[in-house]
Amino acid sequence: MKFISWNVNGLRAIVNKNFLEVFHELDADFFCLQETKLQEGQIELDLPGYYQYWNYAVKKGYSGTAIFAKTPALNVSYGMGIEEHDQEGRLITLEYPEFFLVTCYTPNSQSELKRLDYRLQWETAFYHYLEALKTKKPVIVCGDLNVAHQNIDLKNWKTNQKNAGFTMEEREALTRLLDSGFIDTFRYFYPTQEGIYSWWNYRFNSRKNNAGWRIDYFLASEELAPKLADAKIHTSIMGSDHCPVELELK
Repeated sequence: MKFISWNVNGLRAIVNKNFLEVFHELDADFFCLQETKLQEGQIELDLPGYYQYWNYAVKKGYSGTAIFAKTPALNVSYGMGIEEHDQEGRLITLEYPEFFLVTCYTPNSQSELKRLDYRLQWETAFYHYLEALKTKKPVIVCGDLNVAHQNIDLKNWKTNQKNAGFTMEEREALTRLLDSGFIDTFRYFYPTQEGIYSWWNYRFNSRKNNAGWRIDYFLASEELAPKLADAKIHTSIMGSDHCPVELELK
């Protein structure tokens, strides 16, 4: 069973590039998107064999998530059920007999950390949301979590310690999730791998120089460990400032 997650940084733009080609080539059972940047009715994707689930931000051209699934969900929910956190289309949860699948686009703390306080409120709410899900069945979480967890998860860690995506507070929030019973699936298979990233700044020739960050994840409940088959980061796939990340379950 193959899962793909990709921050497309504007779905309408990438559909005019290579999105459908990549989508069909990867042939995932579940294809999760973040930062779709559109409203309902602004795009129609013909994806035979897939059920489509969309969550849109109230603000036009901003944020947004989607999941395309070969199997219809038993239940679907959009957001966390907290109005303050559910205005930006950042979360979709699909329920299946054996697991929940959550795709997430975590708020960015922004330049000068002007949104860090809100980000940490989100992190606390998200933690409790996932804890509640885990009491029912295993959970798979994917998406752009907007944090590099360890020093090896970004090229220039020493100069980014006070920047959005690598503050101690953001890293500790992910540590808390992992300590609560989640596996960072890429690190499960490649615990010391360096130089593999999922996001590169559009400026400074960052992608050409591989000056990137690993901020896109698949997290899985620890009880799914025996079913983990592989995790990949598709660094060669272009089209966005992020590349797709993959989880394969037995």
